[in-house]
Amino acid sequence: MSDALKIGKRVFRSRLMVGTGKYPTNEVMKKALEASGAEVVTVAVRRVNLDRTGESLLDHIDLKRYTLLPNTAGCYTAEDAIRTARLAREALETELVKLEVLGDEKTLFPDNEALLQAVKVLVKEGFTILPYTNDDPIMAKKLEDAGCAAVMPLAAPIGSGLGIRNPHNIRIILETIKVPVIVDAGVGTASDAAIAMELGCHGILMNTGIAGAKDPVSMARAMNLAVEAGRLAYLAGRIPKKLYATASSPITGLIG
Repeated sequence: MSDALKIGKRVFRSRLMVGTGKYPTNEVMKKALEASGAEVVTVAVRRVNLDRTGESLLDHIDLKRYTLLPNTAGCYTAEDAIRTARLAREALETELVKLEVLGDEKTLFPDNEALLQAVKVLVKEGFTILPYTNDDPIMAKKLEDAGCAAVMPLAAPIGSGLGIRNPHNIRIILETIKVPVIVDAGVGTASDAAIAMELGCHGILMNTGIAGAKDPVSMARAMNLAVEAGRLAYLAGRIPKKLYATASSPITGLIG
Protein backbone atom coordinates (compact mmCIF):
# COMPACT_ATOMS: atom_id res chain seq x y z
CA MET A 1 0.00 0.00 0.00
CA SER A 2 3.04 2.31 -0.14
CA ASP A 3 1.86 3.51 -3.56
CA ALA A 4 -1.84 3.49 -2.84
CA LEU A 5 -4.40 5.74 -4.50
CA LYS A 6 -6.00 8.01 -1.93
CA ILE A 7 -9.33 9.67 -2.66
CA GLY A 8 -10.87 11.53 0.22
CA LYS A 9 -10.93 9.14 3.17
CA ARG A 10 -10.55 6.04 1.02
CA VAL A 11 -7.42 4.17 -0.03
CA PHE A 12 -7.22 1.80 -3.00
CA ARG A 13 -4.56 -0.57 -4.29
CA SER A 14 -5.83 -0.57 -7.86
CA ARG A 15 -5.58 2.56 -9.97
CA LEU A 16 -8.06 1.29 -12.54
CA MET A 17 -11.75 2.12 -12.14
CA VAL A 18 -14.26 0.39 -14.38
CA GLY A 19 -17.76 1.17 -15.61
CA THR A 20 -20.66 -1.25 -15.76
CA GLY A 21 -22.48 -0.25 -18.94
CA LYS A 22 -22.50 -1.58 -22.52
CA TYR A 23 -21.49 -5.17 -21.72
CA PRO A 24 -23.18 -7.88 -23.82
CA THR A 25 -24.36 -9.68 -20.68
CA ASN A 26 -24.17 -9.24 -16.94
CA GLU A 27 -22.09 -12.40 -16.69
CA VAL A 28 -19.47 -10.94 -19.04
CA MET A 29 -19.49 -7.77 -16.94
CA LYS A 30 -18.84 -9.75 -13.76
CA LYS A 31 -15.91 -11.58 -15.33
CA ALA A 32 -14.48 -8.37 -16.77
CA LEU A 33 -14.66 -6.60 -13.42
CA GLU A 34 -12.75 -9.45 -11.85
CA ALA A 35 -10.14 -9.50 -14.60
CA SER A 36 -9.62 -5.75 -14.33
CA GLY A 37 -8.49 -5.94 -10.73
CA ALA A 38 -10.54 -2.81 -10.09
CA GLU A 39 -11.78 -1.96 -6.62
CA VAL A 40 -14.04 0.90 -7.74
CA VAL A 41 -16.89 0.40 -10.19
CA THR A 42 -19.13 3.16 -11.43
CA VAL A 43 -22.87 2.89 -12.06
CA ALA A 44 -25.14 5.36 -13.83
CA VAL A 45 -27.77 6.35 -11.27
CA ARG A 46 -30.36 7.29 -13.88
CA ARG A 47 -30.07 3.87 -15.56
CA VAL A 48 -30.15 1.57 -12.51
CA ASN A 49 -33.08 0.19 -10.54
CA LEU A 50 -32.06 1.59 -7.15
CA ASP A 51 -35.03 0.37 -5.12
CA ARG A 52 -34.19 -3.28 -6.02
CA THR A 53 -37.87 -4.16 -6.42
CA GLY A 54 -37.02 -5.95 -9.64
CA GLU A 55 -33.82 -7.20 -11.26
CA SER A 56 -31.11 -4.60 -11.04
CA LEU A 57 -27.57 -4.22 -12.28
CA LEU A 58 -26.61 -4.04 -8.62
CA ASP A 59 -27.65 -7.69 -8.22
CA HIS A 60 -24.65 -8.61 -10.35
CA ILE A 61 -22.03 -6.57 -8.47
CA ASP A 62 -20.40 -7.93 -5.32
CA LEU A 63 -20.92 -4.96 -3.01
CA LYS A 64 -18.59 -6.51 -0.42
CA ARG A 65 -15.77 -6.59 -2.95
CA TYR A 66 -16.24 -3.36 -4.90
CA THR A 67 -16.71 0.26 -3.89
CA LEU A 68 -19.59 1.78 -5.82
CA LEU A 69 -19.01 5.11 -7.51
CA PRO A 70 -22.43 6.35 -8.64
CA ASN A 71 -22.34 8.81 -11.51
CA THR A 72 -24.71 11.47 -12.76
CA ALA A 73 -24.41 10.46 -16.43
CA GLY A 74 -27.16 11.89 -18.58
CA CYS A 75 -27.57 15.10 -16.59
CA TYR A 76 -27.50 18.35 -18.57
CA THR A 77 -28.12 20.89 -15.79
CA ALA A 78 -26.55 21.53 -12.40
CA GLU A 79 -29.94 21.07 -10.75
CA ASP A 80 -30.45 17.66 -12.34
CA ALA A 81 -26.95 16.51 -11.35
CA ILE A 82 -27.44 17.69 -7.77
CA ARG A 83 -30.77 15.87 -7.53
CA THR A 84 -29.28 12.68 -8.96
CA ALA A 85 -26.31 12.79 -6.57
CA ARG A 86 -28.66 13.15 -3.61
CA LEU A 87 -30.71 10.21 -4.83
CA ALA A 88 -27.58 8.08 -5.12
CA ARG A 89 -26.48 8.93 -1.60
CA GLU A 90 -29.88 8.02 -0.20
CA ALA A 91 -30.25 4.77 -2.14
CA LEU A 92 -26.67 3.51 -2.09
CA GLU A 93 -25.55 4.96 1.25
CA THR A 94 -22.40 6.56 -0.12
CA GLU A 95 -21.21 10.12 -0.33
CA LEU A 96 -18.97 9.27 -3.30
CA VAL A 97 -20.13 10.61 -6.64
CA LYS A 98 -18.67 10.94 -10.10
CA LEU A 99 -20.22 14.24 -11.06
CA GLU A 100 -21.13 14.77 -14.71
CA VAL A 101 -22.96 17.74 -16.18
CA LEU A 102 -23.02 17.42 -19.95
CA GLY A 103 -23.21 20.40 -22.27
CA ASP A 104 -23.80 18.84 -25.69
CA GLU A 105 -25.58 15.68 -26.81
CA LYS A 106 -23.34 15.07 -29.82
CA THR A 107 -19.89 15.43 -28.24
CA LEU A 108 -20.87 14.72 -24.62
CA PHE A 109 -18.40 17.38 -23.57
CA PRO A 110 -18.94 18.70 -20.05
CA ASP A 111 -20.65 21.98 -19.19
CA ASN A 112 -17.94 23.18 -16.83
CA GLU A 113 -19.83 26.25 -15.65
CA ALA A 114 -22.76 24.12 -14.52
CA LEU A 115 -20.37 21.48 -13.16
CA LEU A 116 -18.64 23.97 -10.89
CA GLN A 117 -22.01 25.24 -9.71
CA ALA A 118 -23.07 21.72 -8.74
CA VAL A 119 -19.76 21.02 -7.04
CA LYS A 120 -20.10 24.04 -4.76
CA VAL A 121 -23.53 22.87 -3.62
CA LEU A 122 -22.64 19.22 -3.07
CA VAL A 123 -19.34 19.87 -1.29
CA LYS A 124 -21.27 21.78 1.37
CA GLU A 125 -23.48 18.72 1.77
CA GLY A 126 -20.54 16.45 2.49
CA PHE A 127 -20.14 14.67 -0.84
CA THR A 128 -16.78 13.28 -1.98
CA ILE A 129 -16.76 14.48 -5.57
CA LEU A 130 -14.85 13.23 -8.61
CA PRO A 131 -15.83 15.62 -11.42
CA TYR A 132 -15.77 14.74 -15.11
CA THR A 133 -14.29 17.74 -16.87
CA ASN A 134 -12.30 18.70 -19.96
CA ASP A 135 -8.50 18.95 -20.07
CA ASP A 136 -8.44 22.62 -19.00
CA PRO A 137 -5.84 23.29 -16.27
CA ILE A 138 -7.70 26.44 -15.15
CA MET A 139 -10.94 24.54 -14.59
CA ALA A 140 -9.06 21.72 -12.87
CA LYS A 141 -7.68 24.20 -10.36
CA LYS A 142 -11.12 25.73 -9.79
CA LEU A 143 -12.58 22.30 -9.11
CA GLU A 144 -9.80 21.52 -6.64
CA ASP A 145 -10.30 24.87 -4.90
CA ALA A 146 -14.04 24.17 -4.69
CA GLY A 147 -13.32 21.03 -2.68
CA CYS A 148 -13.24 18.13 -5.15
CA ALA A 149 -11.40 15.01 -3.94
CA ALA A 150 -9.98 14.39 -7.43
CA VAL A 151 -10.26 15.77 -10.95
CA MET A 152 -11.22 13.60 -13.93
CA PRO A 153 -10.20 15.22 -17.24
CA LEU A 154 -11.23 13.51 -20.45
CA ALA A 155 -8.56 12.02 -22.68
CA ALA A 156 -10.90 12.27 -25.66
CA PRO A 157 -14.68 12.28 -26.20
CA ILE A 158 -16.60 9.60 -24.30
CA GLY A 159 -16.48 6.25 -26.08
CA SER A 160 -14.26 7.52 -28.88
CA GLY A 161 -11.24 5.32 -28.13
CA LEU A 162 -8.92 8.04 -29.43
CA GLY A 163 -6.56 7.98 -26.45
CA ILE A 164 -5.01 11.09 -24.95
CA ARG A 165 -5.41 13.86 -27.53
CA ASN A 166 -3.62 16.54 -25.53
CA PRO A 167 -0.97 15.07 -23.24
CA HIS A 168 0.55 18.52 -22.71
CA ASN A 169 -2.58 19.81 -20.99
CA ILE A 170 -2.72 16.70 -18.83
CA ARG A 171 0.86 17.35 -17.75
CA ILE A 172 0.03 20.95 -16.88
CA ILE A 173 -2.95 19.79 -14.82
CA LEU A 174 -0.67 17.37 -12.97
CA GLU A 175 1.68 20.25 -12.18
CA THR A 176 -1.16 22.60 -11.23
CA ILE A 177 -3.21 20.65 -8.69
CA LYS A 178 -2.47 18.43 -5.71
CA VAL A 179 -5.51 16.14 -5.68
CA PRO A 180 -5.42 12.94 -7.79
CA VAL A 181 -5.84 13.28 -11.55
CA ILE A 182 -7.85 10.40 -12.98
CA VAL A 183 -8.18 10.23 -16.76
CA ASP A 184 -11.78 9.60 -17.77
CA ALA A 185 -13.15 8.93 -21.26
CA GLY A 186 -11.46 8.16 -24.56
CA VAL A 187 -9.09 5.36 -23.54
CA GLY A 188 -9.38 2.71 -26.23
CA THR A 189 -6.67 0.14 -25.66
CA ALA A 190 -3.87 -0.87 -23.32
CA SER A 191 -1.27 1.46 -24.83
CA ASP A 192 -3.58 4.45 -24.21
CA ALA A 193 -3.82 3.46 -20.55
CA ALA A 194 -0.06 3.01 -20.22
CA ILE A 195 0.62 6.42 -21.77
CA ALA A 196 -1.76 8.11 -19.35
CA MET A 197 -0.08 6.48 -16.38
CA GLU A 198 3.42 7.23 -17.70
CA LEU A 199 2.47 10.92 -17.77
CA GLY A 200 1.96 10.68 -14.03
CA CYS A 201 -1.81 10.37 -13.84
CA HIS A 202 -2.97 8.79 -10.62
CA GLY A 203 -5.61 6.54 -12.15
CA ILE A 204 -7.91 5.81 -15.06
CA LEU A 205 -11.65 5.27 -15.31
CA MET A 206 -12.92 3.47 -18.40
CA ASN A 207 -15.98 1.68 -19.65
CA THR A 208 -16.36 1.48 -23.43
CA GLY A 209 -12.72 0.52 -24.03
CA ILE A 210 -13.35 -2.69 -22.09
CA ALA A 211 -17.06 -3.33 -22.57
CA GLY A 212 -16.96 -2.62 -26.30
CA ALA A 213 -13.98 -4.86 -27.05
CA LYS A 214 -14.49 -8.12 -28.95
CA ASP A 215 -13.34 -9.92 -25.80
CA PRO A 216 -14.14 -7.66 -22.83
CA VAL A 217 -12.63 -10.02 -20.26
CA SER A 218 -9.26 -10.19 -22.02
CA MET A 219 -9.28 -6.43 -22.58
CA ALA A 220 -10.00 -5.88 -18.89
CA ARG A 221 -6.95 -7.96 -18.04
CA ALA A 222 -4.88 -6.02 -20.57
CA MET A 223 -5.98 -2.69 -19.08
CA ASN A 224 -5.12 -3.95 -15.61
CA LEU A 225 -1.59 -4.81 -16.69
CA ALA A 226 -1.19 -1.58 -18.69
CA VAL A 227 -2.17 0.63 -15.77
CA GLU A 228 0.21 -1.23 -13.48
CA ALA A 229 3.05 -1.11 -16.03
CA GLY A 230 2.51 2.55 -16.81
CA ARG A 231 2.54 3.51 -13.15
CA LEU A 232 5.70 1.50 -12.51
CA ALA A 233 7.42 3.08 -15.51
CA TYR A 234 6.47 6.55 -14.27
CA LEU A 235 7.90 5.83 -10.83
CA ALA A 236 11.03 4.28 -12.34
CA GLY A 237 11.78 7.39 -14.40
CA ARG A 238 12.29 6.96 -18.13
CA ILE A 239 15.49 7.91 -19.92
CA PRO A 240 15.41 11.27 -21.72
CA LYS A 241 14.63 11.29 -25.42
CA LYS A 242 17.61 12.07 -27.67
CA LEU A 243 17.97 12.71 -31.36
CA TYR A 244 21.13 10.62 -31.75
CA ALA A 245 22.36 7.30 -30.44
CA THR A 246 24.04 6.69 -27.10
CA ALA A 247 26.06 3.49 -27.01
CA SER A 248 24.74 0.85 -24.62
CA SER A 249 28.34 -0.29 -24.07
CA PRO A 250 30.42 2.91 -24.18
CA ILE A 251 34.09 2.70 -25.04
CA THR A 252 35.07 6.03 -23.51
CA GLY A 253 37.24 5.78 -20.44
CA LEU A 254 38.60 2.34 -21.28
CA ILE A 255 42.28 1.73 -20.51
CA GLY A 256 44.28 0.82 -23.61
